[in-house]
Amino acid sequence: MASCESSSPNIYQMLSHIIDINKEPEVLNTSKCNIYRVPCSLRNVNVEAYTPQLISIGPLHYGHENLNPMQHQKLRYFGYFWDRFKNEEAMKVYKEYLEAEEQAIRHCYADRFQLISKDEFVEIILLDSVFIMELFLIMNNPELRRHHKDDILLKQTWLNKSVQRDLLLLENQIPLFILDKLYTTVVPDSERRGKFIELAYDYFRCFHPYQKSKSYHDEAEKSSGDYKLPKPKRGKDSSVPSSQKESSYRFALEEKKWKITEPMHFTDMIRYFYLYENLTLRQKGSSCCVLRTATKLREAGVSFEKTFDKNLLDIKFKKNPILSKFLCLGCISKFICFKARLQIPQLKIDNTTECVIRNLIALEQCHYADHPYICNYVSFIDSLIHTKEDVELLVEKEVIVHDLGSDKEVATLVNSLCKHVVTDKTCYKDLINDLDRHYQKVWNHTMASLRLVYFRDPWRASSTVVGIVVLVFAIFNFCRVYNSVILHHGSPPFWF
Repeated sequence: MASCESSSPNIYQMLSHIIDINKEPEVLNTSKCNIYRVPCSLRNVNVEAYTPQLISIGPLHYGHENLNPMQHQKLRYFGYFWDRFKNEEAMKVYKEYLEAEEQAIRHCYADRFQLISKDEFVEIILLDSVFIMELFLIMNNPELRRHHKDDILLKQTWLNKSVQRDLLLLENQIPLFILDKLYTTVVPDSERRGKFIELAYDYFRCFHPYQKSKSYHDEAEKSSGDYKLPKPKRGKDSSVPSSQKESSYRFALEEKKWKITEPMHFTDMIRYFYLYENLTLRQKGSSCCVLRTATKLREAGVSFEKTFDKNLLDIKFKKNPILSKFLCLGCISKFICFKARLQIPQLKIDNTTECVIRNLIALEQCHYADHPYICNYVSFIDSLIHTKEDVELLVEKEVIVHDLGSDKEVATLVNSLCKHVVTDKTCYKDLINDLDRHYQKVWNHTMASLRLVYFRDPWRASSTVVGIVVLVFAIFNFCRVYNSVILHHGSPPFWF
């Protein structure tokens, strides 16, 4: 019997007689590919979350009729870029670089774009990269923004936000190394501020989930002196704005995550916003416990606390093994040692949250199957929320803040995010197991019921204590009167 290896060419030769195959199909090199079409199973849940509404970047959505009007805006920004720098030699060098790297750029995409010629492909990448560069430079420079104050993209906030939203979509990306090359080749030193990645970071920092406390701002003020900031122009205030200091400080923190590899594109960069260094993945396995909902965990005495100055994925469960047995005393704010605390960084949900998270999930499903951190986080939150009552509890504790129409809409949104998402690892296995062990103990439910009924707040707790004292005093008086009567008749005391 012929082996599989020897039979493969025969099968190919046989197929070539049945259908018209000029050459053997190219094998997709997944090690180089990092820009994908969103899988249909995810796309069909919410098509709009993955589809550009105004502008196409790269070849995946190039030529779509509804996106053609923004091509004129790209050409205008190309004109702005050329008029300011007028460096024909540098632009020629950059275009030659794109021509030389054309195949490498193509291999960054899961699609092969065989109908797009080399010259057309280079023109697409050149125009899109210059548009992005000029947009980022204008948004980063107040003087340029004033100069272009009548530009429709800057004048109409909704348009600017819509373009920003389109630029983070997974299907609407070009590789960052192309933009970095344009930045270092054509943009003069006087216009640069560090690396291009910092320019991109500033543009997308509104999507950063990190919640800041006052101490964070103070630390940013202190630490920004160690980070090289651009010198102010003459005649202007020599002080560096605090927002710029904070931005540089925060970028310095983000850059620590890129020691091994820098982000591949904007979607990947935003994913890095969510990660932190101590994330550890564990195999789920068949014995992985089921996480209860927020209201069920509350019935077992779990307290929900919002946290600041932590990455969104940094969720902790803390309790004292001995003192937490008396959960009812946790009603007193200072007595946190008696609580079983689930600490969750505050999640803000607005009209862009679904789009951002869905594209990060799509990226992980396609490229980071072995590191599905965002999928794990969304799955954890999804397990906490089944009904609007769960959302109401988390909103009451300020773990979730949203500007949607109702808590029910939040529950519906969260429950739909993990639909058709597949993972076999989780970074929350130990956390889920700890919560499950806590939930399984009947004593915790008893203490939680006692707390919810009699120790919900300090006023109710004080009333309960007063009631207990009065009851004890009444029993003591009863015993004292009873004993005096019994002793008067010569019988032994009550307590004998």
